[in-house]
Amino acid sequence: MEMAAGNLAAADSPPRRSAKGGGGPTEQHRTGRDLLRATERYAFDSRGRSWFHLLSTVSLVVGSLLLAGLAPWWPLQLAGSVLATLLFVRAFILFHDFMHGSILKGSKVAEGLFFVLGMILMTPPNAWRYGHNYHHKHVGKRSETSTGSFPLLTTEMWKRSSRYERLFYRIARHPLTMVFAILTVFAYSICVTNFIKDPRKYWDSAAAVLCHVIGVPLLAYFGGFEPLLFLYLIPVLSAASFGAYLFYAQHNFVGMQVPDEDAWDYHSASVATSSYLETGALMRFFTGNIGYHHVHHLNAQIPFYRLPQVMAEMPELQNPVRTTLHPRDILACLRLKLWDESRREMVTFRDVA
Repeated sequence: MEMAAGNLAAADSPPRRSAKGGGGPTEQHRTGRDLLRATERYAFDSRGRSWFHLLSTVSLVVGSLLLAGLAPWWPLQLAGSVLATLLFVRAFILFHDFMHGSILKGSKVAEGLFFVLGMILMTPPNAWRYGHNYHHKHVGKRSETSTGSFPLLTTEMWKRSSRYERLFYRIARHPLTMVFAILTVFAYSICVTNFIKDPRKYWDSAAAVLCHVIGVPLLAYFGGFEPLLFLYLIPVLSAASFGAYLFYAQHNFVGMQVPDEDAWDYHSASVATSSYLETGALMRFFTGNIGYHHVHHLNAQIPFYRLPQVMAEMPELQNPVRTTLHPRDILACLRLKLWDESRREMVTFRDVA
């Protein structure tokens, strides 16, 4: 699929700068705004390529759900359901890029398709855009709130926290919060809290919740347990859980460096507090290259399909802190809870106790 997309867009490679007068060590040690400016030549959308990715992904999602719902043998239904899970993750990354304006900006057709996807995955566009933009603007900052992200406290902030604040923090960062992310992260944090705050602005949050509150019982009543299991419980709930973990691991990993508050700047924090999730080609396809998270955070206007190219062509972005989906690395990410300013590393609750 990715090879086909590459062939389709072979002629739309970003313009390359001349090496005259700009080669050597200087270009390889750009930082801050200079590094951001260097990525701007990749921040353009190829409409044909973007439409190919969107329409092919939608088609694959529909096909996998048809297999999950209509296959005559339950192992085939399960296979279709698991495939739908992974494709929902990919579809969400396309939604995520559209919300950033990096693909298909201004397209009403794409907006309609992504609105439907947002209702299915309980990511209403208005609430998602607000929370995620907040996250990008404040990446790497200490925070007691979970607006657009998981909260992050230092060990000293933890020691000064009340019992209620500690309880909230523990719940927000508990693995079970990610397991049940469709309820905890998507339904409550993204939809309910925003709708309560401003019902007019976040009306689509209520619409997303209603789609599930009404749609799931109807699916169970008219279809029975198997359609409920293979068309909703496995693909939608699992995609939400996987997505929540991806987001957690991208900003909570061994080797992460949280800048001091007085030294914080967007460019350095974007790279230092965002991981590179190293996976194989197949998982890069399903995750929409979101593993190149340090590149994405540096410049969110770069379409997901150009992120590998940026990392490959810019030496400054080729040595990020890496993590994987190996169980060892997953457990390591989940154990880290607090930033220790004296040790300059993420630590566990037990380390503080």
